[in-house]
Amino acid sequence: MKHYRTLLFDLDDTLLDFGATEEVALTNLFKDQQITLTPEIKEQYKKLNNRLWKAYEDGEMDRDEVVNTRFSLLFEQYGRKVDGVALEKNYRKYLSEGHHLVDGAIELVERLSQQFDLYVVTNGESKTQYKRLNDSGLYPYFKNIFVSEDTNYQKPMKEFFDYVFARIDNIELESTLIIGDSLSADITGGFRAGIDTCWVNLKKKENHISVVPTYEINKLDELYKILNVK
Repeated sequence: MKHYRTLLFDLDDTLLDFGATEEVALTNLFKDQQITLTPEIKEQYKKLNNRLWKAYEDGEMDRDEVVNTRFSLLFEQYGRKVDGVALEKNYRKYLSEGHHLVDGAIELVERLSQQFDLYVVTNGESKTQYKRLNDSGLYPYFKNIFVSEDTNYQKPMKEFFDYVFARIDNIELESTLIIGDSLSADITGGFRAGIDTCWVNLKKKENHISVVPTYEINKLDELYKILNVK
């Protein structure tokens, strides 16, 4: 059994249920526009949003371009012109108010923090992520928080991980594990950075990339066995 000391946790859809938070935020945002958020519109938004964030992860777009155009691009498809920057600001406000937890998340980090050094590594807006970490009760269990907005890099860029590693005292890559739900950001990023990876596959998706994670779990409590926590 391999011994780990440093655990790097992704946030959304790993410890926090981003899907639940996003549902509430989008519903409120569309209500402001006097539009009902239908399943069709939500699906169209997710496709567009995923495409834009993938371009961001690949270095083809910067973060501001992604967040400030996604709603204007979405509403264009329905023949409506909106202020994408203003909608993004309102969406972020609603998003920051949500901190739905994945089942077992608090218990997991509380227990692991007694034996391991825990850190958050997340793409996103710093103010939003810090607020959600605080409101959810997760914040006290982590030694440091690394948000892409603060680092000027994002997962899966090696520069993001170099930034993180440079700020963790006496880190040993062979005893470091990244735990996250994103194959493109967390698993690919961890592989490029030379550390072991644990894919949090809560929805039991198929692996569509060439990189094979070191571990795969379908529930958070399966991590105890990997870490040899009794």
